[in-house]
Amino acid sequence: MQAREYVLITGASEGLGREFAKLFAADRFPIVLVARNHSRLAEIARELSSLHGVDVRIIAKDLSRPGAAQEIKEELDGQAIAVGTLVNNAGCGIHGPFDRSDWKATEAMLSLNIMALTHLTRLLLPGMIAKASGKVLNVASTAAFQPGPFMACYFASKAYVLSFTEALSGELSGTGVTATVFCPGPVKTQFQKRSGTEHIRENAFAMEAGPAARMAYRGMMKGKRIVIPGFFNKLLAFLVRITPRGLVLKVTRFLEKGKTPS
Repeated sequence: MQAREYVLITGASEGLGREFAKLFAADRFPIVLVARNHSRLAEIARELSSLHGVDVRIIAKDLSRPGAAQEIKEELDGQAIAVGTLVNNAGCGIHGPFDRSDWKATEAMLSLNIMALTHLTRLLLPGMIAKASGKVLNVASTAAFQPGPFMACYFASKAYVLSFTEALSGELSGTGVTATVFCPGPVKTQFQKRSGTEHIRENAFAMEAGPAARMAYRGMMKGKRIVIPGFFNKLLAFLVRITPRGLVLKVTRFLEKGKTPS
């Protein structure tokens, strides 16, 4: 039996990333975990290896830093690791009025959410196409379907991920490689605390990370182009396309505002 190629998961130290790692390990895929926290990655690697007997490698890397994706590719090549599935899960958000935002934090967010995801895909996709086999899963959000006052750059970055992945899916038709974009609504992770969105109204609809990851995993394995978990999120994605844009903007502003002053 031919050995399975590795699954590379970014943002793998917690939340959706950790749940994805559990799912792949349970199905006996060897894994490469990528995140900033080396000790946390090492702990998860030991846990998954012990439970499932799979090879789990770790790469501690800050993907918001320029050149990080290339460094990851060089480490993979140095260890002769062939990646057959790429899960671009790493991402972050910033809440608050754009005119008062910290530019360095905003720049790092855009670098992580857009540039790192795109560069890693560009680096690893040719190897998949050459073997006529592979999968790319990019984590976006229901934020991708509309503009988001008080999280303007975050919403825009997820719109990019949605558009990029859909276009990529079209390009990959007939190659044996698929591209899937996952668009969940709020998910109960550390994202809310880190992005300052703990008190926004949208969190009333938050899902648990485990069930959300399972839906994404199943959809990716079936080669679906878009996976939107939950009836409410599917309805939202549909309604924003037929609702007047001005009304969408007002509703989103209401949901995102929370305690932020206007």
